[in-house]
Amino acid sequence: MRDAYHEELDSIGEGLVEMARLVGSAIGRATTAILDSDLKLAESVIAADQKVDDLQHDLEARAITLLARQQPVATDLRIVVTSLRMSADLERSGDLAQHVAKLARLRFPERAIPQDLHATILEMGQLAQRLMAKAAEVIVTKDVDLALQLEQDDDAMDLLHRTLFQHLLDDRWKHGIETAVDVTLLGRYYERFADHAVSVANRVVYLVTGEHADELQTAPQVEGA
Repeated sequence: MRDAYHEELDSIGEGLVEMARLVGSAIGRATTAILDSDLKLAESVIAADQKVDDLQHDLEARAITLLARQQPVATDLRIVVTSLRMSADLERSGDLAQHVAKLARLRFPERAIPQDLHATILEMGQLAQRLMAKAAEVIVTKDVDLALQLEQDDDAMDLLHRTLFQHLLDDRWKHGIETAVDVTLLGRYYERFADHAVSVANRVVYLVTGEHADELQTAPQVEGA
């Protein structure tokens, strides 16, 4: 019974990794769809989000069953509860990738993104994908140092987000209000996607150490340590 119990715990972790890989792929493909005005690719991203939702529902059901039948304590309880929270972060990440794809579909056959912002959006999409790939690696390895790096990596996304706003506020902006709204929404989608990747990594930190990531990052250094 205990072997089956721990196998189920392991399978929950594997489900989280699959979710992270799916949403990472989704944000990459959604970025291509919106930059290239690729309707077929956008539709595939939108449809594929159902698999992420199904994975989350399955993971939640298994986690709740474990809580009811096994009544885990200590580390095992932390695994189950933290996994539920990570699955919610990952499901929301999938929704954000879907939002990007839906914006591409909405503006088709026109391009939603002006050419002068193409490079910035591409960089945001690539960074979002890298952050989620790193979050997936953290789930697998339980590497606390790698998890803490994501907070610093996210600073680059925040900088790109500010760059978008600088373009929008520039007196030379000539693309109209509708495009300005699209760009504002798009920047928010990528920024929130990155935040969820960081959240997943931070939850792994708590899972491993029992402490929150911000507590570890601000803990005073012991002299001579």
